[in-house]
Amino acid sequence: MKIDTTITIDSLKDSLEKFWQLSGQKIDLIEAEYDMSRGSPVFTVNGRYDTRGWTEWTEGFVYGSSFLQFDATGDERYLELAKKHTVERMATHVSHVGVHDHGFNNLSCYGNWLRLLNEGKAAGPQAERDFCELALKTSGAVQASRWSTTHEGGGYIYSFNGPHSLFVDTIRSCRILMVAHALGHVLMGENDSPISLLGRGIDHMNATARYSVYYGEGRDKYDEWGRTAHESVFNTNDGRYRCPNAQQGFSGYTTWTRGLAWAMVGFPEELEFIDTIDKDQFAAFGGKSAIQETCLKAAKATCDWFIENTPVDGVPYWDGGAPQLHRLGDWRERDSDPYNEWEPIDSTAAAIGAQGLLRLGRYLGTETEEGSKYWQAGLTSMRSLLASPYLSEDSSHQGLLLHSIYHEPNGWDNVPEGQKIACGESSQWGDYHIREAALMLQREIRSDSYYTFFGCLNR
Repeated sequence: MKIDTTITIDSLKDSLEKFWQLSGQKIDLIEAEYDMSRGSPVFTVNGRYDTRGWTEWTEGFVYGSSFLQFDATGDERYLELAKKHTVERMATHVSHVGVHDHGFNNLSCYGNWLRLLNEGKAAGPQAERDFCELALKTSGAVQASRWSTTHEGGGYIYSFNGPHSLFVDTIRSCRILMVAHALGHVLMGENDSPISLLGRGIDHMNATARYSVYYGEGRDKYDEWGRTAHESVFNTNDGRYRCPNAQQGFSGYTTWTRGLAWAMVGFPEELEFIDTIDKDQFAAFGGKSAIQETCLKAAKATCDWFIENTPVDGVPYWDGGAPQLHRLGDWRERDSDPYNEWEPIDSTAAAIGAQGLLRLGRYLGTETEEGSKYWQAGLTSMRSLLASPYLSEDSSHQGLLLHSIYHEPNGWDNVPEGQKIACGESSQWGDYHIREAALMLQREIRSDSYYTFFGCLNR
């Protein structure tokens, strides 16, 4: 991508104002038109949200989006909508033992609700805080119980594929363990044995950084700085690593860009959180500086790969090794083209990745050369996403961020009439995460406190 060093947050003010207007319209459309008895809305087909049974990982984004809309606009209608649906519909997600998605689903709704209460933006009795805190504590413990050990003595939260499977996505579910730990919770095991949620979160971060992220150190023939594997496969008999794999990417030896983006945002977020924790709490887990170094290396590597392997405007194709990319010629030197004939764009990788770039830039210091590079890269991607052809301006289209891809290898995504590849559709994870990144910038414009996943802990 070509980083524009001239963009400022203020230069995006008008785009953000338009964005939140459209965002509210899309929330209203889903509320009026989507039948939740069908299951969680996942992605759009011809502009209307549809469900897709695989795992129920998107419902928290629906209600979380309403919390974000309230935060950005102050319209209490969205706050009440989010609270109502979270109470009515999210309990099963808190105790869901079959998924690796707790940090997505539950922090998006319960976490944002608690944050708004603790920031004083939302009013409510102590019972609301207690309700949210109990949900987050329980969610963190349930997620941490989905555990496999590695041969080296650590471990990881295993994916819905089973105990052999570490997904790069799950770095973002570490957040729920950290929040639950900070709220004073532990996971209780056999014989009343307490298990540290902080410790499990650190182990998972270490495993993800070691096995999901590559550093150009000769690990295999395709090793390069910052590329990621969607899935890392282990022998569950002895915990030894076996090979990379892909579920939604082209192969285990190419970089599925949404998986890359989860790492791009996950590691900087954890760095922000770790900075708030006293170093004594890390003594039993290798020390605070060690995990900071691990997370920082992984964050820089993945963000660098994105910058080097994304079109000029900061919006990537769905996989860096997609088999027909070569037909597009020198695609890295042109703007992204969601309507090309060969390979889809995945705008959601940009929305998620942009937040990672912004967070890493801020963490390193936007006044430094290195930090400024990542910060301006994030702003470059955001400028593209806040405008055509990525921002959905059609009043009948239920989605907000266009050109999302869910599962290209399985052919799940809609190919509109007259097109040769999937394009023009939205997803709940894309719509939520562009709202989250936009809220970061919106709060900066109005000199509000910095938006973090652990903002729910601040009273």
